[in-house]
Amino acid sequence: MNRILKFMILGCIMVYALASQAQQGTEIRGIVKDESGAPISGVTVTIRKTARTVATDAQGRFTIEASPSDILLFSSIGYVKLEETIGNRKVVEVRLVTENAALDEVVVVGYGTQRKSDLTGSVGTVKADALQERPTSSLSQGLSGRITGVNVSSNSGRPGGRANIRIRGASSISVSNDPLYVIDGVILNTAGLQNGSTPIDYLNPNDIASIEVLKDASSTAIYGARGANGVIMVTTKRGTSDGGKVNYDPDFSIGVAPKLLPVLNAKEFLAVEEIAYANAAKYDPVGWATGTKYVDPRTKRTNPLLFDEQGNPLYDTDWQKEAFRKAFTQNHQLSFTNGNEKGSYGAFLNYRNENGIVYGSQQKRYAGRFVFDSDIKSWLKVGGSLGYTDQDDKQIDQLGGGGITMIRQVLEALPIIPVRYADGSWASNRDYPGMEGGDNPIRVADERLYFLRTQTMLGNMYANIRLSDDLEFRSTIGTNIINQRTDYFAAAGLQYISNNGDASVTNNKFTSWQFENYLTYKKTFADIHSFNAMAGISWQHVNRFENIARSQGFTDTYFEFNNLGAGATALTPSSFANAYGLNSYFSRLNYAFRDKYLLTFTGRIDGSSKFGEANRYAFFPSAAFAWKVSDENFMRNQSLISNLKFRASYGATGNSEIPEYRALAGMSSYDVIFDGSRQVGIGVGRMSNEALKWEKTHQVDMGLEVGLFANRISMELDLYRRKVNDMLLDSPLPNSSGYTSIYSNIGSMENKGVEFALNTTNLELNNFSWNTTFSISINKNEVLALSGGSDIYSGATVIRVGEPVGSFFGRKHLGTWSTAETEEAKKYNMLPGDVKYLDLNSDGVINDLDRTIIGQSIPDGFGTFLNTFKYKAWSLTVDLQFMYGNSVLDRSIHSAEDRQGIANSYKTVLNAWTETNQNTPIAQIRPINAYYTTNNDSHKVTNASFIRGRNLLLAYIFPASISSKLKLERLRIYGSVQNFFVATKYKGYDPEVSNSGAPFDQGLGLYDYPRPRVFMIGVNIGL
Repeated sequence: MNRILKFMILGCIMVYALASQAQQGTEIRGIVKDESGAPISGVTVTIRKTARTVATDAQGRFTIEASPSDILLFSSIGYVKLEETIGNRKVVEVRLVTENAALDEVVVVGYGTQRKSDLTGSVGTVKADALQERPTSSLSQGLSGRITGVNVSSNSGRPGGRANIRIRGASSISVSNDPLYVIDGVILNTAGLQNGSTPIDYLNPNDIASIEVLKDASSTAIYGARGANGVIMVTTKRGTSDGGKVNYDPDFSIGVAPKLLPVLNAKEFLAVEEIAYANAAKYDPVGWATGTKYVDPRTKRTNPLLFDEQGNPLYDTDWQKEAFRKAFTQNHQLSFTNGNEKGSYGAFLNYRNENGIVYGSQQKRYAGRFVFDSDIKSWLKVGGSLGYTDQDDKQIDQLGGGGITMIRQVLEALPIIPVRYADGSWASNRDYPGMEGGDNPIRVADERLYFLRTQTMLGNMYANIRLSDDLEFRSTIGTNIINQRTDYFAAAGLQYISNNGDASVTNNKFTSWQFENYLTYKKTFADIHSFNAMAGISWQHVNRFENIARSQGFTDTYFEFNNLGAGATALTPSSFANAYGLNSYFSRLNYAFRDKYLLTFTGRIDGSSKFGEANRYAFFPSAAFAWKVSDENFMRNQSLISNLKFRASYGATGNSEIPEYRALAGMSSYDVIFDGSRQVGIGVGRMSNEALKWEKTHQVDMGLEVGLFANRISMELDLYRRKVNDMLLDSPLPNSSGYTSIYSNIGSMENKGVEFALNTTNLELNNFSWNTTFSISINKNEVLALSGGSDIYSGATVIRVGEPVGSFFGRKHLGTWSTAETEEAKKYNMLPGDVKYLDLNSDGVINDLDRTIIGQSIPDGFGTFLNTFKYKAWSLTVDLQFMYGNSVLDRSIHSAEDRQGIANSYKTVLNAWTETNQNTPIAQIRPINAYYTTNNDSHKVTNASFIRGRNLLLAYIFPASISSKLKLERLRIYGSVQNFFVATKYKGYDPEVSNSGAPFDQGLGLYDYPRPRVFMIGVNIGL
């Protein structure tokens, strides 16, 4: 029996060995070369339908076990994939053809498409696959760091964010600097939306197939009057032509506050209050002598709700921990697509529910879109899309940020008070005598409500008529409707917010439509001359209507803003309406000689109802040239340079984004009281300026594109200069004129810059690859001329000839006066311990004449360093963002550091001046009515350069053997951490900040919403 068993085991071993030998086949040797005959290393060689894979060595050689019936697959980045059947060969030699997929990629340009290799202008592209690597709630956030020259600042960490996009710097002083957004050919209206929102915020980023950013005049001039700030073109996903598909892409995330700011605890706050009282005698001896102006704080700590019998605090509340939370977000994307070569259709659905990390903030969005494309006849194709979005935002960070806001109270609420007392009543700063007041942040969030409810509809229809093989006519009609309703309620008793209870409802409706028709002619002559000519006409109309209803005197919170009639006092309602129209004629000619020498001429005539009759129309031309050097005969017998192209362009674009009717005099209503009753009158409220004309931007651009080693290394360099003339400004008028301001054309400004992008395939091994993207954009902004040469002041910034716009303006902070400088300090009516400012004009007086430029919000440069590692089915993406040369003016220091003893303060006040600590920038602590000093000064300006870990993503694609068993075509899971670190000298929550809606108020910090660190998991499922 044992002998039989042994023979059976031996037989199994022999059968297994023979089977293994049969599977392994014989040794096949080979070499892989390129088109010129040079060996290629790192080529992946795989036997089809098996896991057997090898890679070529430095001489392009490989060895693999295979049988005659096996098929070898050869693949390498930069080359077309190749299949070879082995047959009876023992040695296999193949040649791979260079793949110019990146160069042959079709990109969308205004009113058409082009191969990337044929572009003469500067155009950046982002595809859906790249956006998928960093899931976001808006297009703005997804675009960040993707394209050189495009600076996306996420200025708020609230749900949805509040991004600021600038393409090659700012180009206007007081009108819009936002780019033009074009979605599937429909131009979006960007002006007037509430609380810093833009139309692009309401586009579901999961619906995007590609984004093209037109940067230079050659590419933007086709949009003429509105192309000065650059153009962002979005193409959304369409139906499929290869049968039905279902995709479901959910993601779930947790957001947390990455840092807390150091503020005083209860013990420190009370100690600072006592120090301030003790120093009152030094800085206000007259007031101190009265014996009544200043009160010893220890004598008022008698409230049993806050202190024990010895005057010790009962509470030590950390308001940041009370107000910040772990915020859960869920996002679901579902799509259905189908079609064939004759037509296709698709339906796309989205639900997003994002909780903010700050208590009381939330965003909820429902979105749907339907698309279709159909070949009705061989000469007629029609299609269209219709999208709807319903989005509700509960916001706690209104633009401006001044007054009592929830975020401000997070920093300034007293640590000695609780959220609520034992009886359930709210605690407040006013519960402790002598405080500035203001309720605690949780109450402010619960009882001061601000809802922004937005519904958008975006639709278009097109018809393509082929008139001949070379001539095509396209007609499109599109519309964009935005309804925004702002619901506001503040309960009675909120100090400095609402004494009697306030409510209001504000309705805004924006409606725009456009109708465009154009012809496109394409023809090649003698195989060497290629023409692509386009000409068309466009009409667009935009109108807006707003009405506001308000009421006061709510004794109860039940109705909130839902019943304004419940308020005891109805305030005067208001409303307004405006509209404008544009009529345009445009054309473009592309010419190519031997597909190597490329010329583009573009022209657009725009007419706008915003300007006077004499200046209503303007012409915006451009010209560009490109030379594909790598296609020349003298470049053929070399393997180093695979792509080399030089391009240059020059052209003009415009900016008309001023309010309507500004060339005309305007009427206003006035009211006065006669005999105790209100009388209303109408009169001229605005001066006319019939000479008002277009703001024009002229731009020159030179670019170089280089690809090396079959494009394993690719580089793109752009140099540009943009000069803006006849800048539009709402210029102030002297009071004696009877008017406050008038829109006029004043001065000029320029932006000069360099953009550089580098993409490399560092390693391409058997199952491993490593790719890197590095980009940097450097821009210098300068005001060249202003009408009359006078400075223009805007809040804390100044516009001055020879300086960048948005420069911070204030006093030069030199520290504090020391005891050794007592006599010098007296000359300025100061004492040791007071703030020391630079006497700029040396007149012995510190006043506004001593203000100077103390910083700039515009960065010197910004960029991205992105690495992607792939091992088999795994991929790891490490995305870093950097910015340098920019500053932040932190205006919260005014109330949270300069003033002590009336609200909580930053912990930095513990470093205030004392007899033993005189080398400090912080003045000696004192009561606020003891001649404290606070100004916009250089101490409040911080270097805000930073390096940010923008995204860390790990993904796994399940093999077909698993996904097919689950009846799936695609299955991918991923996890990511966004904003995983920030290295900066800025002491606030985040160096990317702006809490103002003014054109140049980037970098103005004032109680800003922290940017969260987001931990996300998601899955991509395809059926």
